[in-house]
Amino acid sequence: MSAHTVSMRDALYEEPGPKTRRRTRIVTAVSLVLVAVGVGFVVRQFYITGQLDAKYWSFFLRPSTWLYIAGGFLGTLRVAAVAGAIALVLGILLMLARTSGVKPLAAIARVITDFFRGVPSLLLIYFFYLALPQYGLRISAFWMITLPVALAASGVLAEVFRAGVNAVPRGQTEAALSIGLTPGKTMIKIVLPQALRIVVPSLISQLVVVVKDTTVAYVVSYPDLMQNARVLITNNDALVQVYFVVAILYVLVNFAINQLSIYMARRSGNPIISRATENPT
Repeated sequence: MSAHTVSMRDALYEEPGPKTRRRTRIVTAVSLVLVAVGVGFVVRQFYITGQLDAKYWSFFLRPSTWLYIAGGFLGTLRVAAVAGAIALVLGILLMLARTSGVKPLAAIARVITDFFRGVPSLLLIYFFYLALPQYGLRISAFWMITLPVALAASGVLAEVFRAGVNAVPRGQTEAALSIGLTPGKTMIKIVLPQALRIVVPSLISQLVVVVKDTTVAYVVSYPDLMQNARVLITNNDALVQVYFVVAILYVLVNFAINQLSIYMARRSGNPIISRATENPT
């Protein structure tokens, strides 16, 4: 870690002393033992109830099963990618409106941001799925899941962007204004590029939330990973086994995204902003 890199942990906590490190190692060892005991108990229960029988796992040896899972996985990635791109654009627009200095526009942007941050994505999905058709607005299952996820994420990203803007030294804005740049050009050419560099790791981390929000795509019958898993469960009567495999896939994807965010944070030398700071003004 470079001298200029300050992690969230370093900012919040002091360096632990010898006693704290010793207690941490003891607690970690005890926790690992408890986890191992818990895993052993679960495996034993699976064995007793017959969940480890070959008939519940043999269909995973068929290529068609993995092709079907891969199709759902691609559906999940497609929704996450499009929703993430839309949320990125909306988040920037909301942030620009909130920091524009125009009080009515900033107030509207704040209400919209707080609304999308506070409303669960599942509720938005039900709105698109149940309410819009009553007014003659019909969209495909893909957009019924993508748009709500994007809107929910845009509120969070708007605050992440605003935190990045607030992290840019005020002196740079004042210097840009002093040489004749307008506030708009100062934001676009000076402040925003630096803010984006600061928040890139946090943006990547937010993809984890977007990916997890896509798990409710079964509500609109969109063929994502979870929906295809439900079909496999019905066809093979293997609820525990299918959900176990799907859970591992989600863990691997989210772990990869988290590792990417850590890599980007270390490479850029900036901390990960996991919670937006409030603007005192």
